[in-house]
Amino acid sequence: MSDQRDTGLMYGLNEKIPTVPALFTAIQHMLASIVGVITPPLIIGSTLGLNQYLPYLISMSLFASGLGSFLQAGRFFSIGAGMICLQGTSFAFLGVIISGGLLLKGQGAAPEQMLAMIFGCNLVASVIPLLVSRFIHLFSRLLTPLVTGTVIVLIGISLIKVSITDWAGGFGAADFGSPKNLGIGALTLMVIVLMNCSRSPWLRLSGIVTGIIAGSVVAWLTGSFHPQFSFNGSWLAVPMPFRFGIGFNMSVFIPIALVALISIIETVGDLTANCMLSKQPVEGPEFEQRIRGGILGDGVSCLLAAVFSSFPNTTFAQNNGVIQMTQVASRYAGFWIGGLFVLLGLLPGFSHAIEQLPNPVLGGATLVMFGNVVAAGIRIMTREPIDSRGMLIIAIAFGVGLGIEAQPDVIKQLPAFARTLLQSAITSGGILAILLNLILPRSRGKKASPVTAASPETAALSGEKHV
Repeated sequence: MSDQRDTGLMYGLNEKIPTVPALFTAIQHMLASIVGVITPPLIIGSTLGLNQYLPYLISMSLFASGLGSFLQAGRFFSIGAGMICLQGTSFAFLGVIISGGLLLKGQGAAPEQMLAMIFGCNLVASVIPLLVSRFIHLFSRLLTPLVTGTVIVLIGISLIKVSITDWAGGFGAADFGSPKNLGIGALTLMVIVLMNCSRSPWLRLSGIVTGIIAGSVVAWLTGSFHPQFSFNGSWLAVPMPFRFGIGFNMSVFIPIALVALISIIETVGDLTANCMLSKQPVEGPEFEQRIRGGILGDGVSCLLAAVFSSFPNTTFAQNNGVIQMTQVASRYAGFWIGGLFVLLGLLPGFSHAIEQLPNPVLGGATLVMFGNVVAAGIRIMTREPIDSRGMLIIAIAFGVGLGIEAQPDVIKQLPAFARTLLQSAITSGGILAILLNLILPRSRGKKASPVTAASPETAALSGEKHV
């Protein structure tokens, strides 16, 4: 127990943990993050009309999250941070994947062709963190807190539209905007807010799960939810590499690549917070190796996700809160967490039950998540005082990005490639923020903040990235 004596942790980073506490630790991490893992495939699948594939997509999201978490904890061949870094499906890619999917659908792509293109683009985009992990020090001027925060705010704002649509009943619902739907979504949101106001950290961590359960029960009692407990399919989901084939579309790829670059900064902040909680150095050669390994682990995790028909993964932030509460930082617990998610991913009956969540319940819960994405971006963006130069970058990025998304006909006469690239607020605003940050002269004596400071530790500790 030397780690405990030296650090004050119940189980230190490299200390082996007995079975029972390891299992309970894994369950806590699962409860804190499972909603964040399953929500992106639910939203993408329902928005793009992929309902027949939803159980498989959810199962593979859980399976890929388990593989990535195991990899991060193991730090095999310098791949991974060697800490409890739970990998989960990233919300940041939601907007660009949905936009790309709708583009392909408009071009007449069948569902399996659409998925092949999306997963192919995700596979190529996974190379970005692999490369950046080798040259992380060169990106400090390109991806500053101002740029990263601006893009994250745009991501959150774009996603809130999806959340509100679900809250009202879902796109094309006959009872869209009915008082019943709005009431169920409001109840879900209210329960989550009340749980997050609790003094108990355990209640705060289980707030979203509790809110979804409460909303689903009320939806069932009011006749809006008719769960089917029978399951006619196979009781074992066998992961199949490239089940939908593989394809590529440059117009779909570029927005995904930009988000892949931006999401690296979020990962750095979460890894820094994890080092603090695990009582590891937050500067020096050992810290840099962990950061490089963690980003490399993110890239390999995204690659595995694309191979097994899941959407891109990222290091979740809310699990840092679980480490803080349990005082268990043992990376061996990370193996249990990964194993638990892999097991759930192999059980399609579980995914079948999740698929049936009522839209208003999902909308009420995701509104909190996506609102927190906006709040996280604002916190990162305002990490340092914003001068007139920073105000100008924010104003132009927000104005052009949100303006084009609100009035897409503005760019309808541009070439197809340019329209696809600029039609999303994330890509149009993000590209402008990056270019202006490079072009506009800085105030004399002011330097770009280092990339490792993009997400302050206090932000990551709060779990604000995915709630």
